[in-house]
Amino acid sequence: MSGKQHSRWLMLLVILTAPLLYVIDIFIINIAIPTIKSTLGGTQAEMQLVIAGYLLGSACFLIIGARAGDFLGRKKVFFMGMLAFTITSCICGFAQTMLQLNIARFLQGVSSAFMVTQSIALIQELFPESKLRAKAIGWYGITLSIAAIIGQILGGYLAETNTAIPGWRLIFFINVPAGILSLWAIRTLLPETKTIRDIQFDYSGAVLLMAGLGSFIYAITEGREYGWPIWSIVLLAAGGIIIVYFFFNQKRKTAKNKQPLMNTALFRRKEFLLGLLAVLFHFMFHTAYLLMMAVYLQSGAGISALECGLYFIPHALLFMVSSAIASKLLPLFGKKVLLAGLLIIFISFILQMQLFSGESQPLLNMLLIGVYGLGNGLVLPFLLNIVLDSIPGRYAGISAGIFSTFQQIASALGISIIGGVFYDAIGEYTKQEYKHALDKGLGVSLICLLIVVLMLRLLPASTEQNRSTEVISFE
Repeated sequence: MSGKQHSRWLMLLVILTAPLLYVIDIFIINIAIPTIKSTLGGTQAEMQLVIAGYLLGSACFLIIGARAGDFLGRKKVFFMGMLAFTITSCICGFAQTMLQLNIARFLQGVSSAFMVTQSIALIQELFPESKLRAKAIGWYGITLSIAAIIGQILGGYLAETNTAIPGWRLIFFINVPAGILSLWAIRTLLPETKTIRDIQFDYSGAVLLMAGLGSFIYAITEGREYGWPIWSIVLLAAGGIIIVYFFFNQKRKTAKNKQPLMNTALFRRKEFLLGLLAVLFHFMFHTAYLLMMAVYLQSGAGISALECGLYFIPHALLFMVSSAIASKLLPLFGKKVLLAGLLIIFISFILQMQLFSGESQPLLNMLLIGVYGLGNGLVLPFLLNIVLDSIPGRYAGISAGIFSTFQQIASALGISIIGGVFYDAIGEYTKQEYKHALDKGLGVSLICLLIVVLMLRLLPASTEQNRSTEVISFE
């Protein structure tokens, strides 16, 4: 390997700090939810918003973040995004009420949008060769997935930490030294990219997307908490209407070459659209599953936060093993590897519905959660490859922004919809009720899983060999 290649892989390591910290902060809070609820006195809906609000802030600004990197330079935007993420993490740690925490979490999500999109686009710029780019993107996907597991385990450890600072606050404060180290590495090791000065920012599109998604997600979470009052139904309908209007607004701007927030020309590509739908439903059930399992194990099975985190160690180990195997098998068998992983996840869900009893059952719980990790390791790290498979490198910023937006929207919807089904079924807070709630949540997750299977089966064979010569029309 040449010195240039060595330096690129070192830069990749720096770039991956953005998705690593971002995803850890989604899942590190899962296991601390019961502790935060008892400390700040939040409702179940407010607990959902701690996660969903973070994802919403990210989703609404991801494409603007990608465009900002094109306009100002990716290194500069990456640095400023990481700086804002570090500061807002600190503000989360000092929150005294649920309202303060949720506002700070939303702003933390907004700041993450400006660093995460730069990471994907920088990968595609630093690795123009298709084979090396595929390997680098594979590492990006693996980082996302491992970060989720680190978040679960670290969250359990920190939530149980008894010091002068409550453990759940350390969950946010730990980002400060990590962020400072990342800022040094970004400034020292990353090169600046060329800027494109003729870019316009679609601020009205960003407002529409935030208003539509915000109304929809808030109505689902708070509406369920208060028994679906009239205002929640109206807000839900308004959110849906705004989202539909947003799409036609973007389509009209695309046709007039007005540089919309989301260039809808990419949606005319069957492969890209099917891949995005697979991403949407997979991240819905994956994010919701980790939340439901954390709440079920602590509040239903009665184990501590630290024990709960340890339950995910087999999940992490099996995930890494299957991810490594899948990276070798993917060039030979393509999407069949992902379909095999989905079958393993399906079996895991069925066994959990049949065998979990509301008791701690350490070995059984760890085994079945581990089986889920085994299957997910064959799927989640490689969904990004499928989505970007037919997209030329020159559209890195646009495709990265759309992919990341769908991923965060999916996670927020999973927390709000599947998580809402789970919380709604808890009832009297008995072990039996938590088991019943888990079964209902897993049932909805199975439906999402089957949709992912359908989308993957409809995808044609890889078009990687045509990537370098194919041009997308944005007229």
